[in-house]
Amino acid sequence: MADSFSQQAALKSLALLGSTGSIGTQALEVVREQPGRFRVAVLTAGRQWQLLVQQAQEFRPAAVVIGDEFYQEVKAALASQPQTQVLAGAAALAEVVQRPDVDVVLTALVGYAGLVPTVAAIRAGKAIALANKETLVVAGELVTKLVRAHGVALLPVDSEHSAIFQCLAGEAQNPIEKVILTASGGPFRGRGASELAHITKAQALKHPNWTMGAKITIDSATLMNKGLEVIEAKWLFNLENDQIEAVVHPQSIVHSLVQFQDGSLKAQLGLPDMKLPIQYALGYPERLRNNFPRFSFLDYPTLTFEAPDLGTFRHLPLAYAAMRRGGTAACVLNAANEVAVAAFLQDKVSFLGMADVVAGSLERVPYLAAPTLADYAATDAEARRIATELLDK
Repeated sequence: MADSFSQQAALKSLALLGSTGSIGTQALEVVREQPGRFRVAVLTAGRQWQLLVQQAQEFRPAAVVIGDEFYQEVKAALASQPQTQVLAGAAALAEVVQRPDVDVVLTALVGYAGLVPTVAAIRAGKAIALANKETLVVAGELVTKLVRAHGVALLPVDSEHSAIFQCLAGEAQNPIEKVILTASGGPFRGRGASELAHITKAQALKHPNWTMGAKITIDSATLMNKGLEVIEAKWLFNLENDQIEAVVHPQSIVHSLVQFQDGSLKAQLGLPDMKLPIQYALGYPERLRNNFPRFSFLDYPTLTFEAPDLGTFRHLPLAYAAMRRGGTAACVLNAANEVAVAAFLQDKVSFLGMADVVAGSLERVPYLAAPTLADYAATDAEARRIATELLDK
């Protein structure tokens, strides 16, 4: 009886923003593998309406949100499921996260689109499982102030930040000297600029270790993903700019490390599988039993580390520079990169040319030192306009 009561008391109600993407679908795998632990209250998607319908039919949430153009299709497909409200559009995302039957909001939307619903969820007092790194890249100071003001939990889902979060457990009284974020180096590690001049999107989409969506896979190939994670780490863990280091670790087994003021290092290790950090965030503070594959040192007898090539992979130093400048610089960085990656995936810009678009946008978009949420929206729009202009030249 006690075990049954404990399991019922631990039930958490989830809103999964971006449920049809890589993180969202893996989160639903976690829900399936943890019966009695989680209830799905909200599912959202942008364009993959058929998959959203399948998910809704399986998990029977109270609400789903889809992009405006697919509203009628989803409404018709779920007509026999009246307990599931069908909504559409960006405004609906900010509404559903505030529902009283939601405990935890997993923000797995791609890019700037995650900012407004995350802010709405924080203001509604919801715990945030953050997979949308762009929320903190774009508006880290604003978002972290809101988190403190509303007393909500901000739980990282990125494997690197989850690793740091786990390493800091029990270390509240011990100052951090630095954190070390690990990067696989992507599919082009060790190649020079001349070798990357004619890289195709098919080559760039072949990540050596992780299975992810197209945008984050391209960001990993350019090392922009690591740059965004560096900025995210600054805000998540209240760090100074010089306390964040990035190293290349091709095996992707050490997910990140923390060095304390006495020189001691703590690391979190595991196989490159996003279900573990997703489960840790959703189940926090409890570590839930699972049947995920286990890591063995005998399978990975050699773990190696090297410095990133900042001359060839210019996105990473651009991200560090934006972090040091603060204000709207990282917002411009993110918006220009989203435009550049979309263009690369459409064969409209070269692999190396993406960095030129980002650098040019950082030079041309007006800078604000102390932006409001409205300023971030205006800066995002202007950066996208400038980046598009640069692509058209």
